[in-house]
Amino acid sequence: MPLEETWGAMAETVTAGKARHIGLSEVTVAEIGRAQAEHRVTSVQSELSLWTRDPLAEVLPYCQEQGIAFLAFAPLGRGFLAGRFASFDDLPADDFRRGLPRFQRDALRANLAIAGQVRQIAARAGASPAQVALAWVLARGRHVVPIPGTKTPRYLADNAGAADTELSAADLAELDALPAPQGARY
Repeated sequence: MPLEETWGAMAETVTAGKARHIGLSEVTVAEIGRAQAEHRVTSVQSELSLWTRDPLAEVLPYCQEQGIAFLAFAPLGRGFLAGRFASFDDLPADDFRRGLPRFQRDALRANLAIAGQVRQIAARAGASPAQVALAWVLARGRHVVPIPGTKTPRYLADNAGAADTELSAADLAELDALPAPQGARY
């Protein structure tokens, strides 16, 4: 089904008063433009973290220029950037991440260097690794809203502390210079 048809149907829900705003997920700038020709795009949701930076090239700047909110899902790299996993065996047997390329044994071992650098910056900043990873996402602009998942009140409180985490320009530059992770997203 063409984007314009789907987006037009969703726009009808706004016109009918059944929804106030509508957004897109995992789209290109061209797709956002096509949707906007039909109805205003209020938000774009896409994965963004220290190890998934693809939206930084085009989508994020376009959203900022157009006044579109950017909802960053998996800003903690599915828990990896919070420093919760040191090996493949740390993942529960039924955990979906066991099937993701970045969590495979060799890739995970290579990616531990990224988590280690985040941990070092966190120690200097007096914050947790999760707070540093989220603060980096927040530093992308006021229109960027990270949406970390959490299962416990403890992690929720820790994640909320990212709003008060101050990273220096040197910290941000060091985080920006982190290498790309080993393995594809999916």
